[in-house]
Amino acid sequence: MNPQSTPRNPRSTPKLLGRILLDTGAIARGALTRALREQRQTGERLGTTLVRMRACGEEDVAKALARQLNLPYVPPPLGVGGDTLPRVGESLARSKTVLPLLVEERMLRLAMADPLDLATADDVQFRTGLRVEPVVASRSAISEALDRALGGGLRVFVAALPGEEAASRGYARGEAQAPAVQLVDRVLGEAVAVGASDVHLERHGEQLRVRLRVDGVLRHAVKLPKWSREAVLSRVKILGGMDISVKQRPQDGGFTYDREGRHFRVRVSTIPVDHGEKAVLRILDPGRAPTDLEEVGLGEEDLAAVRGMLARRQGVILAAGPTGSGKSTTLFGALGELDRKRQNVVTLEDPIEYRLHGVNQVQVRPKAGLTFPVALRAVLRQDPDVVMVGEIRDRETAEIAMAAAVTGHLVLSSIHTIDAPGAIARLLNMGVPAYLVAGGLSGVIAQRLVRRACPACRGVGRACDRCEDGFRGRVGIFQVLVMTDRLRDEVGAGASTSALRELAVAAGMGSMAGDARRKLAEGLTTPHEVGRVIGGASSTRLACAGCGGELPPTCLGCPWCGAPRVPTCACGRELKGAWRFCPDCLRPATPAAGASAPAAP
Repeated sequence: MNPQSTPRNPRSTPKLLGRILLDTGAIARGALTRALREQRQTGERLGTTLVRMRACGEEDVAKALARQLNLPYVPPPLGVGGDTLPRVGESLARSKTVLPLLVEERMLRLAMADPLDLATADDVQFRTGLRVEPVVASRSAISEALDRALGGGLRVFVAALPGEEAASRGYARGEAQAPAVQLVDRVLGEAVAVGASDVHLERHGEQLRVRLRVDGVLRHAVKLPKWSREAVLSRVKILGGMDISVKQRPQDGGFTYDREGRHFRVRVSTIPVDHGEKAVLRILDPGRAPTDLEEVGLGEEDLAAVRGMLARRQGVILAAGPTGSGKSTTLFGALGELDRKRQNVVTLEDPIEYRLHGVNQVQVRPKAGLTFPVALRAVLRQDPDVVMVGEIRDRETAEIAMAAAVTGHLVLSSIHTIDAPGAIARLLNMGVPAYLVAGGLSGVIAQRLVRRACPACRGVGRACDRCEDGFRGRVGIFQVLVMTDRLRDEVGAGASTSALRELAVAAGMGSMAGDARRKLAEGLTTPHEVGRVIGGASSTRLACAGCGGELPPTCLGCPWCGAPRVPTCACGRELKGAWRFCPDCLRPATPAAGASAPAAP
């Protein structure tokens, strides 16, 4: 290696890396102080700590390192030069994060994430027979270029990992290039690349299995070697600000992750399992908030109904469905339709999933005493026009939300129920007074998410060049209930869920099955996918007790077999079971269920 191209010893450099970053304005002094304090505990490189703390970007660190060592800096994207990559070797290139860029005469220009690694530069020079000229590039830029050149992504990287002894030494020294550190970064990078919402790290035999939840379905990604089990979990705990020595009780933490100029929030949860621990990482992209309800996927009629509820500017609008059904996305789509310049819009979230311009977003912190009820009471003293509560979990939150709606506020929230009418029953079962539910609730948007058929292969169930299993992305299936005066009266009178469901259907509420059929007709999904997601959902169609045929809304009897739907007077008035006379014509009401009309007097 040419001595003139060898980076100077860091002890002889005129300025330290932190000072250069301060001078260029890349970081604040307080951030540097915190990073130095944390670096002393973790032992990792200062640049790695600053990036992990989101004090600056990875490219900022690479530029400062190049300036410190008086070396050229190469911005992304990077390209491989000539046929030198096979001569360098995939294993060396990936494990040491280096990339040959250019060959001129007998000189090889080598991009290095760690230009102080002179042993690697000498190794490359020995293998290629070329004089190495190091330049500085970020670790992500080099890794992405290697993926483009070699393919295979995470699986290839794992196959090229060093042995257990070398890996353990690197991790023990806290090196930024230690395999365990790289593994966590590559797993997260793979998850972001395929659009995963969750990463599962779990023991599988002697190995650590990685599974990714993509479009709501868990799929196997890779198995990591035995030595990585403790190292990878410890690395995740360090990133999440958790105690690596605690393994017998659950822990929660979080950190930020930057990838290709995008900033992600990662929530970490660990639990003790048989023979070890399991970690789940939830990946949140605050920058992907929908701009309006059309992006969510509501049909024309449902979209008009929801916009009508928003236009009233008061009342509670609930998004209902199980976990992972897209409720938060729908709520933020609704917020995107509001006039945030002339309205005070506040959200209470745990955690904050999306960032929305013009909205005051509050992170609920139960451990600090800032629960949903406490935060909601405080927000209502802040002159809000619109309040979004991440989730209604208890009676206290529900009562405050309903009371706020009755007094003229627009409140958006979510609730876990299987369909729209079930949300009303859930509120009543929580103990919320019926008069508050009847007066405060504007409507419910029940929903599920089904995988969207790949536009290239139309969801045939096998991979193509644009998907892995015939699907790409997800689309919503909806059911919208709008509270009518009749429904409010029945809620106040304590009507059953089935009665409310029938009244809602009579008032025009559709079903998720009907919306799914429309999505199928448009070619957006497949019958198998619809059956997988909503096959167990309760039906809201009216069925004849005699023949099982579907009854039209507001009908008196079955058009297929003639059986009456409900007891009815000769004058046409529907009769309740306890009535003795018809309230319209005063004919005696026969209590027999199934009689289409009482006898004439």
